Amino acid sequence: MVTDHAKITAEGVNVFYGAKQAIRNVSLHVRQDEVTAFIGPSGCGKSTFLRTLNRMNDTIAGARVEGDVRLDGEDIYARAMDVVQLRARVGMVFQKPNPFPKSIFENVAYGPRIHGLARSKAELAQIVERSLQRAGLWNEVKDRLSESGTALSGGQQQRLCIARAIAVDPEVILMDEPCSALDPIATARIEELISDLRGRYAIVIVTHNMQQAARVSQKTAFFHLGELVEYGDTSAMFTNPREERTKDYITGRYG
Repeated sequence: MVTDHAKITAEGVNVFYGAKQAIRNVSLHVRQDEVTAFIGPSGCGKSTFLRTLNRMNDTIAGARVEGDVRLDGEDIYARAMDVVQLRARVGMVFQKPNPFPKSIFENVAYGPRIHGLARSKAELAQIVERSLQRAGLWNEVKDRLSESGTALSGGQQQRLCIARAIAVDPEVILMDEPCSALDPIATARIEELISDLRGRYAIVIVTHNMQQAARVSQKTAFFHLGELVEYGDTSAMFTNPREERTKDYITGRYG
């Protein structure tokens, strides 16, 4: 399953929360030039697996990960791996927009500042502007950068969080149901943004919305009861799934 173009490879991954096994022997790869969607019913393990890709499960007491996860061939669970640097390389956007209680400018500047990515105030301002432009937010906020990020609308807050993730120049962006708290118009903006960002970053999105998966992704992974049931080209999976369980889920028989 691993390919030469894979940005992230996962082989035989198991995840436990205490005695409970949440992920069972999952192997897949994420390519640089594709958006990969994780779909499946609630509690199927898709968000848990997403969090293995930048070690967010490390923050959960009793969580244990087995198996092999590599970023550009480098074992991210190796003892020598700097987790702070890993999370800069593999950024995360959460389900509920979570801007810091700081100004719009400071929300985006925070990461570059702590990682020492800007040598001057002018350079920092350039990074902030570029990140907000890539997140499709610059024209809406350029005259109010000193205002609080929490004063923005829900959709703007989510794009601010995407700008914040982009600002540290990541290689991968993980999105955990980034549109579930948004209205249809804001959702459409985020979907457009994902399409715009494709190729610049490897993107993985967890979504309950199968239409969204079909619209934004090139590869789809279907999870059920902690297992990876099917993984392949999105168009093929939605028109001609190989597995009966995938077909049942896509046609609405359960989920």
